[in-house]
Amino acid sequence: MKPRRAGEEIAYTVTFLEMTEPPRFDWPSIPVKLSGALLRSEAPPAWYFRALYDAVGQDYAWTDMHVHEETTLADWLADPDVALYSLIHQGWPQGFFILDWRERGRCELDLFGLVPQAVGLGFGSWMLRTAILTGWEREGVTCLSVNTCTLDHPRALAKYQKHGFTPVRQEERTRILTRDWTPAHP
Repeated sequence: MKPRRAGEEIAYTVTFLEMTEPPRFDWPSIPVKLSGALLRSEAPPAWYFRALYDAVGQDYAWTDMHVHEETTLADWLADPDVALYSLIHQGWPQGFFILDWRERGRCELDLFGLVPQAVGLGFGSWMLRTAILTGWEREGVTCLSVNTCTLDHPRALAKYQKHGFTPVRQEERTRILTRDWTPAHP
């Protein structure tokens, strides 16, 4: 793909999805290839979150979270209604997701992804099912939501739908790239 330069405006579509009842699947078995664990981080420092965010989002122009101050991110990550889970494989983080229960009756799968080296190893569906079931575990949840965009992995939207999410709306957006970016996927 053609490299895009910092300062360039790009257009993309955001799809918002919801699940209004718990899924009918069971807790998934840990993938055979996984030599590690999925761990919940307890009030992780902002630098740890940013490292995961950048490692996962580098191919997809993830930059939104860089506008937040260190203390704002730290407060968000320390909130008892926000949970960061890290996928550790072969001794290092290879993916993460964040669940946000701050809105009454709702859980947002706020961020979800794998580093490029972990894509295609079979961890994605396992981690997504685990995230979904964990989101529904909190008492009072009546809706689980997520969003994805056309800058994300090309299979992201289909994967969310396959796991029970239904699109509820779309928005056309633009953003100014804050750094050079070469899309990983057409």
